[in-house]
Amino acid sequence: MTLLYIVAFLLLCIALNQLFKVVELSRDLKTEKEWRPRESDNRLNGRLMLIFMVAFMWFFVWQIYRFGGDRILPVSASEHGVKIDWLLNINYAIIIVVFVITSIFLFFFAWKYYGRDNHRATFYHHNNKLEMLWTVIPAIGLAFIIVFGLKYWNEIMARDNDPNPVKVELYVKQFDWTARYAGTDNKFGIDDYMQINGSNPVGLDTNDVACNDDILVKNEFHIPKGREVVFQFRSRDVIHSAYMPHFRAQMNCVPGQVTAFRFKPTITTAEMRKDPQVMRNINEINAIRTKRGEEAIEFDYVLLCNKICGASHYNMQMKIVVDEPKDYEAWIAKQAKFRAPKGAEEKKTAENIKK
Repeated sequence: MTLLYIVAFLLLCIALNQLFKVVELSRDLKTEKEWRPRESDNRLNGRLMLIFMVAFMWFFVWQIYRFGGDRILPVSASEHGVKIDWLLNINYAIIIVVFVITSIFLFFFAWKYYGRDNHRATFYHHNNKLEMLWTVIPAIGLAFIIVFGLKYWNEIMARDNDPNPVKVELYVKQFDWTARYAGTDNKFGIDDYMQINGSNPVGLDTNDVACNDDILVKNEFHIPKGREVVFQFRSRDVIHSAYMPHFRAQMNCVPGQVTAFRFKPTITTAEMRKDPQVMRNINEINAIRTKRGEEAIEFDYVLLCNKICGASHYNMQMKIVVDEPKDYEAWIAKQAKFRAPKGAEEKKTAENIKK
């Protein structure tokens, strides 16, 4: 049987070879080469370009309708986020206008100037006015975006007049977050990666008294409405990115470095849950979850990792709660302050003496 299969395969190859020779001979008999485009083919392609343009623009508008509106982020919950949203909308407006105009010209010209027999295209060598036009106009648009972007960035990162901001450190490792509050002295204690262990997950220096009132929390952290929150970020292993989308805030967390960001929350969690857009989104999500037999959820602010940092990157999130100032003070008062494990100070001192 194997021999028969081999013979059949060889006969098939010979038959295909003879068939291709017949095709090549038939091509030689034709007066017009098949690879040469005909005017009717070009005309058809030009009309198809117009049809594609209409379908393409319709699909573009449908995407905006389908995935825009209520399916984008709700109103910004931070003071600076309003400016970022404004600048982003200006960018969208510029990009969409340019995209629509250039796309229409592209497909229209493909239809208008399709290849015709006995007609050669005009060779247009150079035009200084056109060169200046499509150089200066994009430069003005980019300058507008860059100038306002730098202006808003400097305003966001500038120190606020708040004399007593809330200081929070977000410490990240694969694949979770730990929030650390500066405590009653509003001063972070020194960190020492050599002291990281089960009871000291962020490596606080047990010899530094400033660490004794620091507060470590997991799963969720709270911040007060109307007060400036100064964040600093540290990473234990790889580059992560602290992303708080509802506050329009993001900052990379780099091993061996401390990065920072600041913003002022303007909408509490309870207030955002009453926002009409948020309510519609949550109702739609819960309707889907009900069909799947899953429990209903409620809206929460979240901290995410926006760097692909490993296998469980998708699951790196931490709940953020924005409270009224008095509720925040009540919550922070209930949190346990960091205490060095018993004997840690003596152990650290002994190690230093030994060194």
